[in-house]
Amino acid sequence: MNRYLLFILPLLLAACSPAADAPSLATAIEPACRPAAPFIVQHPAWATNASLYQVNIRQYTPEGTFRAFEAHLPRLQQMGVSVLWLMPVQPIGVLKRKGTLGSQYSVRDYRAVNPEFGTEADLKHLLEEAHRRGMHVILDWVANHTSWDNALVQAHPDWYTRDAKGALVPPVADWQDVVDLDYSKPGLRQYMTESLVHWTRDVGFDGFRCDVAGLVPTDYWNAARAELAKIKPVFLLAEWDELHSPPFLKKGEFTPNTHLLEQAFDATYALRLHYLLDSIAQQKKPLSALPAYFAAERRMYPAGVYLMNFTSSHDVNSWDGPEARRYGPNVKPMAVLAALLPGIPLVYSGQEAASPRQLRFFDKDTIRWNGYPLNAFYAVLLHLKQNSPALRNGDACARFTVLPAPPECFAFERASADRKARVWMAINLGEQSQKLVRPKELRTDAFADVGSPVTDSLVTVPAHGYRVMRTW
Repeated sequence: MNRYLLFILPLLLAACSPAADAPSLATAIEPACRPAAPFIVQHPAWATNASLYQVNIRQYTPEGTFRAFEAHLPRLQQMGVSVLWLMPVQPIGVLKRKGTLGSQYSVRDYRAVNPEFGTEADLKHLLEEAHRRGMHVILDWVANHTSWDNALVQAHPDWYTRDAKGALVPPVADWQDVVDLDYSKPGLRQYMTESLVHWTRDVGFDGFRCDVAGLVPTDYWNAARAELAKIKPVFLLAEWDELHSPPFLKKGEFTPNTHLLEQAFDATYALRLHYLLDSIAQQKKPLSALPAYFAAERRMYPAGVYLMNFTSSHDVNSWDGPEARRYGPNVKPMAVLAALLPGIPLVYSGQEAASPRQLRFFDKDTIRWNGYPLNAFYAVLLHLKQNSPALRNGDACARFTVLPAPPECFAFERASADRKARVWMAINLGEQSQKLVRPKELRTDAFADVGSPVTDSLVTVPAHGYRVMRTW
């Protein structure tokens, strides 16, 4: 995909030629204000300034139900959440189940609702209330595999992948609770697309987060997206990143599908960035490794696509550990970095609680909210994302400039195409505070409680801290 190389990036990433008053750190070589063909996905208008919030219904409340979670909608609306991502809501397989409750990604019936969470009427009520509050809701979709006791195993045994002896096989050796589907079968493709249509048209979802999307043929996703677009504008998120294979993939074991963002998906995971941030926080790599990542990202993806930036998710929390363990004293600066970099940010259930716990994946393990100590912190970030033209998702004419900073710091500026809206951010992962040069027009501190009003050209960034300045 090198034909999509839009920019040279020693320090500056931009999708339009810089204005005359922009910092002269490097020069964009192609003044394009639109993604390069063949990227033809039409993002829904409501996703332009969107952030994602992943909802783990099972662990969110003691009840673990749709109705109990619905009581949190006013708080999440005030926090600035714009798109809710519900983990799978379907019944869970019993045969070869892991743990006491099983994996929510072991689907027993694609068109039913898990009775542990409530009824379909409860789910519709939740979606209606979210919509009433101006939020959109996407559903986690598990297209690649089913539970062993899914009715499709008996009704359509030819829809499944078999080994040399004709036995069902899991898609990954460790996933013994699920069996792999075979997308060479036209009937399976039709069934899956009709199921997606059902959840969109009949239940009211606004899109899907698609599990291990790269293991399902891209041409299937392209066709499914076209069908969903006939109903309403939808948002599709792929669990994939062409810059970094998911950790469960063994080299040579799979031939993953690529080009997911060209016709099917609005967004994909920034997996490589996630693992790079973990390595930086654990002092395995320096902050100076970030510009090389951005250069590789822009070679692979035009500026008009969305990449999802995150510091936690259901997989990360349960398998790699919570942010407190992985980032130590740098939890908040890493969250600021992930939220304000180009891309669509994700907050996972419980991050606003500063929860230090690694939630069990296959059993009940309720989040301890502890008064939501980081609710206000995330509210600043999400409202900034929601309101600033400088932070729009997939704006191919916006400017992203990496700025000089000490080795323990990282700083950048994002600006709208007309430079009327600008956001400057710096983080400091070191043990000592640092003074960084502030662009003279940026005087308003997004986090008013972090420091005193800015009156000179230098901004103090506290140890293990951050500063965010804006122009409006």
